[in-house]
Order: sequence, then C-alpha cells, then structure tokens
Amino acid sequence: MQSRMEYAKAAPGAITAMIGLETYIRHCGLEQPLLELVKLRASQINGCAYCVDMHTKDARAGGETEQRLYAVTVWEETPFFSERERAALAWTEAITLVGKDHVPDEVYQQARRSFSEKELVDLTLAIVAINGWNRLAISFRAVPGTYQPASQKHVKADPGVSVS
Repeated sequence: MQSRMEYAKAAPGAITAMIGLETYIRHCGLEQPLLELVKLRASQINGCAYCVDMHTKDARAGGETEQRLYAVTVWEETPFFSERERAALAWTEAITLVGKDHVPDEVYQQARRSFSEKELVDLTLAIVAINGWNRLAISFRAVPGTYQPASQKHVKADPGVSVS
C-alpha cells in the first residue's frame, strides 16, 4: 500500500483545526482509556487500518490489556467492559453508523444513564473527531505500521501528528 498524499502538509490549517478539537477532547474530563476504546471501535467499524494500529498502540501504552483490545469488536459478548464503557461503545457504533438507524432511543437512554449531558456531548465530539480522522486516513491511504505512541502528555492526531 502506498499513501496517496500527505494531507497534513496539503492542508495544515485543517489539521490545526482538527488538533484543536483533539486538544479539547483530551482535556474535557473523559477518561483517556475510555476514549481510546471509542477511537479503536470507530476505526474498526470504518475499516481504518492506520487508526486501528494507532489506537491499539496508544491503548497499550496507556495500560490497556491485550484481552480487552482483542475483544473490542465483540464487546457486547464479553464481560470485560464496565457499564460506562458499554454505553460508550454502543454510542460510538450508533454515531459512526448514523446513516443506518440514526441514533436509537434505547442507545441514547443507555448513554444518559452513564454520562452527564456535558460528557455525552464531549463523547459525541470524540466520535465525530475519530470518524473525521478515519475518513482522512482512508481516503489518502495513510500507511499503517509506522506509528509509535508519543509521550502521554501530548495530544495525538491521526496520522502521526502530535502537539503538546
């Protein structure tokens, strides 16, 4: 596989705007391990190899277990995730696949039991962001395998862009 272009160089202002959203998300108060699970699940649904590679590595670097990483695709069938994580994963799937069923009321109610209004907006923005990164990486064929996690104090943006 060969990359089609370096989109961060082609449109640096757009990437700066995306990094601004990532910075907000990183500091919004949602747990980083939860955010990594959300990013991984959306990337799996979208078929973004670059982002699956990135967020698997970032989750591991943050202390996530191999067992849970392997089970993200079948999270509904395992006992490895908390109710809050299950609500976030269900919300991620509904938002990522919004054109299929919109966002069902039962998924919203599940999310509201686990997240405050602000947290749910922040979680939705995290899902919006990863879906945007997925579409950039897929469209321009970001090549998976080269990403290495940056320091935990950095905000990581796909593919391989980081800012303090």
